[in-house]
This record gives sequence, structure tokens and C-alpha cells, in this order.
Amino acid sequence: MSPDTYDFIVVGGGTAGLVVATRLSEIPSQRVLVLEAGADFSPDQRIKTPASWTSLQGTEVDWGFRTEPQPLLNERSIGVSQGKTLGGSSAINAQVFVPCNPSVIDHWGSSLGNSGWNWETLRPYYAKAYTSPPVDSSLAEALGIDGWTDHSDTHGPLPTSFPGNPSHPIRKAWADTFRVNGYYTVQDPFINGSLGSFSCLATVDPVTKERTNAASAYYASSKTRKNLEVLTNSTVEKILFDSEGPNSKESIVASGVLYNYKGECRKAICNKEVILAAGALQSPKILELSGIGNASFLEKHGIDPIVDLPGVGENLYDHLIDTISYGAVDTLETLDPLILDPSVREQAITDFAERRTGLLTSMGVYTYAYLPIMEHLSSEGRERLTKLLVDNRPTPGENPDQVRAQAYYKVAEATLLDPKQASGAYFSFLGPWGGPIEENGRTLTLCVMLSQPLSRGSVHIRSNDTSAAPIVNPNYLSNSLDLDLFAEHMLYIETIARLRPLTDLLKHPIIRRHSSSNLTDLETAKKWIQKSAASMWHLGGSCAMLPKEMNGVVDSTLKVYGTQNLRIVDSSAIPLISTANLQSTVYAFAERAADLIKETWGFGMSQL
Repeated sequence: MSPDTYDFIVVGGGTAGLVVATRLSEIPSQRVLVLEAGADFSPDQRIKTPASWTSLQGTEVDWGFRTEPQPLLNERSIGVSQGKTLGGSSAINAQVFVPCNPSVIDHWGSSLGNSGWNWETLRPYYAKAYTSPPVDSSLAEALGIDGWTDHSDTHGPLPTSFPGNPSHPIRKAWADTFRVNGYYTVQDPFINGSLGSFSCLATVDPVTKERTNAASAYYASSKTRKNLEVLTNSTVEKILFDSEGPNSKESIVASGVLYNYKGECRKAICNKEVILAAGALQSPKILELSGIGNASFLEKHGIDPIVDLPGVGENLYDHLIDTISYGAVDTLETLDPLILDPSVREQAITDFAERRTGLLTSMGVYTYAYLPIMEHLSSEGRERLTKLLVDNRPTPGENPDQVRAQAYYKVAEATLLDPKQASGAYFSFLGPWGGPIEENGRTLTLCVMLSQPLSRGSVHIRSNDTSAAPIVNPNYLSNSLDLDLFAEHMLYIETIARLRPLTDLLKHPIIRRHSSSNLTDLETAKKWIQKSAASMWHLGGSCAMLPKEMNGVVDSTLKVYGTQNLRIVDSSAIPLISTANLQSTVYAFAERAADLIKETWGFGMSQL
């Protein structure tokens, strides 16, 4: 069979891949192919139903990756779910849609050497991706947004909403609690989400009450285009290269891909670009299988190096999350009964199917807060923080890994020393989070993730077998500063749990679902983290947009170094992790990537 030819080949039909493919196929003259390893599960009720997201873990729509045993997490292997379906992780995640701190985006350019990347350039792409929900003014107080002085007004493909029961007391209690301590956000956080509490959006359609994702929001509206072809159950095995080209002495040309479609080996040829969007764990895998990566490492696996690029698979980051689950008052609506009571579950299914109401409309997360470490705001706390920073300063040096480590350290230092910048993201969850469930009990879980971890890991091929899962080693807490900071944030959960009016939603005396989560000092907090912390699945950085002198993999136009027409547009290229959940930033990143590609090939509005 002769290979088919396309203008653009997108490897991966997940969040970033479908955004870019949809935008490129807006140009009728350009033929676009998307290759997705998973199947299309868009009609699946588990994907459509907001509360069902936890039931998707470990199923056929999840790659089911696990990390190597993590020494500083008591040798535990941590699950890192990634979507294996059309829509990728946007089809299986917790649907939380929150912004990044603007200063983080500014650091992409100012501190990490990526010219043209800052909040002002990226902010319009957040707006381009999603539609902000209409809000009935009579519900503003119950939603905890009555104090907002300004609201976003966006009209992108992705519908969002304040999900679940609009009158649930958690939102107002959360807002009023943080009003008291001075950390209530007074405007829509997508306008300037740097610090404070807020009621969060979710990728849930405000009308149908169903999950929205890259497949339903982007691909569904473009699937009838004759110039767009999407092949599911198609696993890319390697990128093909041609040494010919005007600059072939300096760089190579991607000529297409080799992929497996339903057991048949096929080839697709591209006229313009191959675009990698396989995710933080598989974009580096495909590069390495194709001969791009650390040359000595590739040779050990019997792969001929084409481009020696040591940064491939390095710099992997992730958000760790830890929680404390408290007994809640019996009147609080939580997701516990869905797990415990078959009759409640049956009624919830009926409510959702017939009226789009009830427990299944909620993914359990309604409220967020971006906060500094409160203990560090005092003079004594700042002195302790300064000592921690001095003790954990990276070793100076000029090799690329050292230069990169120093750059990231300076970003973390600037964030931690600025009382107006957040180093932790807190949220509430209406139910038990990965812990024991009390029969007939209600649970309110308070959660925190460390926003800017300094620990970095790696993801690499296990062998030259294309079907083998990669070796995933995030090296959680390998930078000791992370554990100290994380412990400080965990202790503040105990403070939040006692603040009114939030504490009125808890049973008193306070009940913890796990006795080990009674955190009394930094040492008990550290032990609890090492015992119970888990991944938030916010993986990225493994093909980072960084200068080559920092072991970067792509330049500021997202082209892979040493190549002319190979780009990476997913979270693996995002150089610095978002403040909290990564979803909105991946959408914005992919939207801008599509414009960069169009600009390269001279596609303006006249071609649309």
C-alpha cells in the first residue's frame, strides 16, 4: 500500500493534539492527519458524567502508567493516569479548569530564556479556548462570587461552568472563610489569578451538565471537514526523517511517520510538519525511538542517533497532592453515599439521565485557593525560609543541567520570597480522597499541592520495543526543599479546618478519617506526606522549551532542536509547571502553538 500524504501529521489525539489539528484544518487547502493510539469513547457515559471520573482510572481509557518506586515516598510506585482515548487526559481528568499565576508564565520568558512567552502573549489564548459560564445574579452569593468586581467574558470552543449543586454551602463557606483572613479573590481568577481563594470552573457544559473535553469541544465541530482525518487505534512507532532540505547540513527534515493501525504497519508522509502531541510520557518516548535523544543512551538500546539531544526525557515535573479527610456534618451533600449506598447510586443515575440533576453532576471539587506559606510571613518564618533557600541552593556550574537547575531555583526563590505569590494550591473535595470510607458517614477532604516543586525526574524508553511502557521516574521530593515546604502547607490545612464558617461544616470534636493525618508539627506532616502523597497527573517538562544551554528540547517556536519541521505542542514542552491543575494551560499553549505554525507557513485570515 502506498503511503498517504498530508500537509500536517499530528501524533496524538489528546488535549493539545485536537486543538492544533482543529485550528490547522480551518485552512481548507491543508490536509491534516491525527493519529491517536486509543479508541473514541466519546459516547461512553463514564466520560460524559462528571462524577464518574474516578471510575475511569485503570480502565481501557487510561494508559495505566506507574512510576518507579519512589525512595522518598516510602518506596511506593505512584499511579500517573494519562488518557488513552480521543480527547486524551481531558476525557478522564477531574475536569478542574483553573488559571496559572501570571508570574509563572512571565518566568517562561524572563527567567528561562524563551523569547516572546509571557502572560500578555499567552493570556488571550486562555480566553480563546473556553467559554465563561453565564451566572444568574441571584446565585452569586451561593456560588461565592458575589464579591467579584470583574468577570471574564470569553467565547471559545470549550464550555465551562460552576458544576454540581449551585446552592451547595461549601462555596459560600469557603469564600467567607477566606474573606475573614484577607485571601478572598475579588475578581475572576482568569483575569489575574495570582493569590487568594475562589470558586473554580470545571469543563462541564452548563446546559447538558456533561463533561466537555477536546474531543467534544474541538473535534466534534470539525470532524466533517474533508481535509481532516482522525485515525484512532493508531500507535505511532517512529518519526521518519529525510536528510534532504535547504538546511540539511544543520538540521534534518521529518518526512512522515510509521504507525500501527489495527495490527497493520503503515506509513504516512507529510509535506510540511510532524507535530508531536503524545503527552509528557510518550512524546519523549517517540523521539527516542526515532533516534532523537541522548546519543549514548540510544546506542545502548540499539537505536542509531539522528540528533544528539540529551534533554529528551529529562526535566520531568509533576504536582504531588496530599490531603486530610475530615468527618463532615450529616447534612452536608458529599459523594460518600454514591460509593456506599446502591440505592443512592441508582437514584443518582436516574436524576442525571432524566433531569440532569443530582450527585452525578458533581466531580466533587468546587473551591480553590492559591496561597503562600503563612508561617513564612512573620520575621521568624522568613528567617527560617531564607536559611532553607541557602541550604538548598544548587551547586554552581556551567554544564546544561546545572545551568537549568540554577534557573529554576531562582524562579522558586523569587516566588517564595514574595508574600504576594502563591507556593501552594489548596482545594476542597466533597468526599473521601483515596482513603478509608466510614459507613453512613460524610467526608470533607482538604487538599494541597506544592505549586512549584524543584524536584525533577525523567522518562525514558525501556527498550527499543515500541510497545513497552516508558520508565517513569519523577524523583518526587528529591530536592529536600520540596518536602519542607510541602509540610508547611500541610500544617496549614489544620488551620483552615478550624476557621469559621468552614469549620461549621465539620463534625466536632474534629474527626480524621486516618489517624496518621493528625498533623501536629513538621515531622508528623513530613511522615504523612511520605506515606500518602500521590500524583495529580500534572506531568510535563520532559521535552522542555528551553535554550540548548539548559538542555532544552524545543526552541521558542516549539521546533525540536536539530530539525526543520518537527514540533512539540503538548505539556512535555511546557518549561515550568502551572500553579495548579494543568488543563487550562495546555489548552492555551496548544492554541498559541497552532498560531505559531500558521505564522511559519504564512497562513493568515485570508486562508481561513
